[in-house]
Amino acid sequence: MNPVVLTATVIFFIFAFVILFGAPYLPTMKKQSEEALDMLALKPGQTMLELGCGDGRVAKAAARRGLKVVGYELNPILALIAWLQTLKYRGQVKIVWGNYWRQDWPDCDGIFVFLLDKYMKKLDKKIVQKKQQQAKPIRLLSYTFLVPGRKTSAQKGALFLYKY
Repeated sequence: MNPVVLTATVIFFIFAFVILFGAPYLPTMKKQSEEALDMLALKPGQTMLELGCGDGRVAKAAARRGLKVVGYELNPILALIAWLQTLKYRGQVKIVWGNYWRQDWPDCDGIFVFLLDKYMKKLDKKIVQKKQQQAKPIRLLSYTFLVPGRKTSAQKGALFLYKY
């Protein structure tokens, strides 16, 4: 097989594989990133989880605001890119290559996520479990998809804020 075709095929399958666990890679634009972080309203020093951090854009924007960030990414290519993008903030940002469903999340103040609709109920259950393990509240900012059965605290376009 032609090396270029083989490489392209491998890259395609790496990007397609993650859909089984969350969402395809679609970069969050700067405007939506800033609006999402504004809505989360976290203070410098607080911790945000980004589930499916992609290329690290949101994690980098959060670090610029003084937040601690743990970004999870299943796609090894994107995890590497996110790690490189946030290298300047290595004291604040940790990029984890792996499946966030199978990770023990650290205590956090906020979560940013862009998941597919079919995973939102599972996410809600995981956050409820996490909330039982920590005393402080958790704010969830979901880009595009609603959490079924849960009332939003705020909405701006396709950004939905929830408080746990």
